[in-house]
Amino acid sequence: MFGLGPIEMLIVGVIAVLLFGNRLPEVGRSIGRSLMEFKKGMRDIQNEVDSAVNQPQHSQISRAVRPSDESDEPTAPKFEPPAREPFDAVPQQPSDAAV
Repeated sequence: MFGLGPIEMLIVGVIAVLLFGNRLPEVGRSIGRSLMEFKKGMRDIQNEVDSAVNQPQHSQISRAVRPSDESDEPTAPKFEPPAREPFDAVPQQPSDAAV
């Protein structure tokens, strides 16, 4: 395991006991949970990659079957200029500063 012999593993164990003491079981559980979450995340990423790789194959097949005269090009509404000039609804009154 990781190229460690029995003596090296014993040294690592003694150092772990000295550092963590009574909390060693708790630390071991948290490390185990972290590894499980990491594996779950990697599995989710692998599933997403697999679905993304398989997705284009299905869309290429559906594009090949669809007739070419049915295009899905977006169209913009036609511009129609106003029928008359815009006007102000409230007539302007001369200001006192102009007098």
